[in-house]
Amino acid sequence: MADIQNCDSCSINPLDLFERVTTQGEKVRSLKAEKASKDEIDTAVKSLLSLKLSYKTVTGQDYKANSPPIDFTPMNNGSAMAEDEDFVDPWTVQTSNAKGIDYDKLLVRFGSSKIDNELINRIERVTGKKPHHFLRTGIFFSHRDMNQILDAYENKKPFYLYTGRGPSSEAMHVGHLIPFIFTKWLQEVFNVPLVIQLTDDEKYLWKDLTIEKAYQYAVENAKDIIACGFDINKTFIFSDLDYLGKSPGFYKNIVKVQKHVTFNQVKGIFGFSDSDCIGKISFPAIQAAPAFSSSFPLIFKETKGVQCLIPCAIDQDPYFRMTRDVAPRIGYPKPALLHSIFFPALQGAQTKMSASDPNSSIFLTDTPKQIKTKINKHAFSGGKDTVEEHRKYGGNCDVDVSYMYLTFFLEDDDKLEQMKQAYTNGALLTGELKKLLIETLQPLIAAHQQRRKEVTEEMVKEFMTPRKLAFDF
Repeated sequence: MADIQNCDSCSINPLDLFERVTTQGEKVRSLKAEKASKDEIDTAVKSLLSLKLSYKTVTGQDYKANSPPIDFTPMNNGSAMAEDEDFVDPWTVQTSNAKGIDYDKLLVRFGSSKIDNELINRIERVTGKKPHHFLRTGIFFSHRDMNQILDAYENKKPFYLYTGRGPSSEAMHVGHLIPFIFTKWLQEVFNVPLVIQLTDDEKYLWKDLTIEKAYQYAVENAKDIIACGFDINKTFIFSDLDYLGKSPGFYKNIVKVQKHVTFNQVKGIFGFSDSDCIGKISFPAIQAAPAFSSSFPLIFKETKGVQCLIPCAIDQDPYFRMTRDVAPRIGYPKPALLHSIFFPALQGAQTKMSASDPNSSIFLTDTPKQIKTKINKHAFSGGKDTVEEHRKYGGNCDVDVSYMYLTFFLEDDDKLEQMKQAYTNGALLTGELKKLLIETLQPLIAAHQQRRKEVTEEMVKEFMTPRKLAFDF
């Protein structure tokens, strides 16, 4: 794939470039129809070929008439990592900056909009509820078309929520809770249907798992998701491996998306290579399909064009930029999105937590003792080397993982600010900050574990059975 960061056409918007190619192509046809001189035609053709080459370099796809470019910024390779110090795709998050990903740069690169105070205030006005602390603290920081969702809600038009989980292990970690905690709040304040996709097929394709093990992980993860407190009458959880064979509407939408996305486009968006299995190449259409309400005929009946709102971490955005490009071409509204920042690993914000590394994460199965040991031993500190230096110079909350975790799980804004000030001026020591985090997470995880114990196999089966929800469409 071309390194578009170093090309001369980088500053050109892909859609503008598409239109320039189209215009130049029309000029060539016109010159030929008018029987212009050979030199004039050759010059126009040379310009057209040059524009087509620039278009392919920028978008990673060949120019195709009447097929405008996907709404995306192509994935960057290793050289972009050296320049921007950040690498983000649906499978990898890396930065050399101890503060973590530069989300302002990511907003520009992905072309999404910042969730500002004006939008947060509008959410409060429209719902009559205090905004979730994930909004207040900037954990959900980016959006696409959230104002359209609020317009629909004010005009009493329906919409629904869609989020998901890739079940790569039997135990989830605390970072996996973030989209579900926020989605539960959204469902409660807007009172709308929710579909949750478990991409066990994706994990089978990407990981060294059997199909049976991938499905088992999906069922186990569903128990953790149910334990978050979702309303069984308003929520449908589904495994791709299971649901695809039960819903012709779901499969039809997958095929529609597949028809409208080329191999070059998929390579450009996701960085796939010629050696990747065809299952990976076709999978993005499966993640796209739940964004269309006709994938769930038992929920939405004959109602067409119900818009979707997708809360997710921003590394999933490439899937939905593709989805948003395809949607109007197959007669559906574009899904709206709310993006969260990444939940950092214990070792620091240079990467996100990994379910495959037990020491990078606080798992939902960890005991109070394991939580305490992991935080004390592995949580990266922004404090100084000695107590004397820390008292004198203070700590750095921008890189301190314990403080970062508290921003996710401590809902008291005033208390969080007091901690930040105390740590920054040296009044609060690293050990004391870690103790506060331990005291926050231990009861939270213990309560989750208790709720999970109460989730029966029958409850899982009911959540995962295609059915009508408590809404009339």
